[in-house]
Amino acid sequence: MNTLFDKIWDKHVVQQVEDGPAQLYIDRLYCHEVTSPQAFDGMRARGLKCFRPQQIYCMPDHNTPTHDQDNPIEDPVSKKQVDTLAKNAAEFGLTHYGMMSKDNGIIHVVGPEKGLSLPGMTIVCGDSHTSTHGAMGSVAFGIGTSEVEMVMASQCILQQKPKSMRININGQLGPCVTAKDVALYLMAQLTTSGATGYFVEYAGEVVRNLSMEGRLTLCNLSIEMGARGGFIAPDDTTFNYIRGREFAPKGEAWDKAIAYWKTLKSGPDAVFDKELTFDAKDIEPRITYGTNPGMGIGITEKIPANLEHQTSNLKSLQYMGFKPGQKLLGTKVDYVFLGACTNGRIEDFRAFASIVEGRTKSPDVVAWLVPGSWAVDRQIRDEGLDKVLEAAGFDIRQPGCSACLAMNDDKVPAGKLAVSTSNRNFEGRQGPGARTILASPLTAAAAAVTGVITDPREFI
Repeated sequence: MNTLFDKIWDKHVVQQVEDGPAQLYIDRLYCHEVTSPQAFDGMRARGLKCFRPQQIYCMPDHNTPTHDQDNPIEDPVSKKQVDTLAKNAAEFGLTHYGMMSKDNGIIHVVGPEKGLSLPGMTIVCGDSHTSTHGAMGSVAFGIGTSEVEMVMASQCILQQKPKSMRININGQLGPCVTAKDVALYLMAQLTTSGATGYFVEYAGEVVRNLSMEGRLTLCNLSIEMGARGGFIAPDDTTFNYIRGREFAPKGEAWDKAIAYWKTLKSGPDAVFDKELTFDAKDIEPRITYGTNPGMGIGITEKIPANLEHQTSNLKSLQYMGFKPGQKLLGTKVDYVFLGACTNGRIEDFRAFASIVEGRTKSPDVVAWLVPGSWAVDRQIRDEGLDKVLEAAGFDIRQPGCSACLAMNDDKVPAGKLAVSTSNRNFEGRQGPGARTILASPLTAAAAAVTGVITDPREFI
């Protein structure tokens, strides 16, 4: 019996090269401003047009400022990249959701919320966190710029078929334990290379009980375990999320789509190349302490003491200013960032607001709260979360990738410690010399009001 991954992959194989890769058909290509310029130049140099332009969607997100977006971008490099994407999209006849458009945001947030990412699809983008869209029940993965050009030209890509892995998480999550904590736990268990060469299917009671926002967060972080991508079989939660969205099938097409989507699951006898099972009771709110996402602990735990003889780990701790055996609870925090394609959705803002409501932001903390899209921003205001956040001393910025990767104005200064809901804590990721602790929106909110790393369970 085939796995779900096999079903979707095999359905999209145009031809199999003998002793080589598959020519894989791609349903949706997303383009942002950073990894697409050379692909467009390559198309232009060869005198090619996009083979199926209606299946390609473009959106600036990495370089967009999160304030004063109605003014020209001040940084010349960022301005050139954003302007170039707009020109390329116009020249090649592609849909472009530009800055200040009501449809703009982070491409991995906008795709699902507009119903562009659907079950059974193959989806690619020149961005590693394309795995996010796997939460919709699709095979989604990041590609390089030369491969972006390949898809533009042919709507196909040459790919070796990855191995399959299923990760089961059983039981019930405890208080204040979120999908982000589950992902950080898995990274610590598998390490950042433990899923290399695999496409991961997430399953089990915990996964089934996650909201779509939670599933998107979990799949987003698949790449941080080294996986080619991660996905979740679609179910009623998926269908209810998609229903009525702008690009979702309508009428009779909806009924046909649902009938097909319900077949998208691994059979009871499906055989995976690797299968792992974890228990929800072992997962508490988590934080990272090092410079890769796998260097994490439960928030009440100490940094492992056995790192002293591991040169790379010691170098990482020296950068962070921590020591083996140290407990991080109570550590002073300078910056808090809520947002990114990992945690910039409405549920994340609801969670943050639930902690800060009736409280006040610590005067020692600079907080950046950045919606993942203008649609999220509208929902924040429709639900009155903006009033809750503003009463607690927080401002809501404009949508974009923001401080996730410091390709825009939102850079954490050197030496400062940020609690961030983003996906990577590499050296300098959030700004040259910046130090990053990855955490959930609940843990970030707890730090924002106390000024120190705090267990969010203290607030319930």
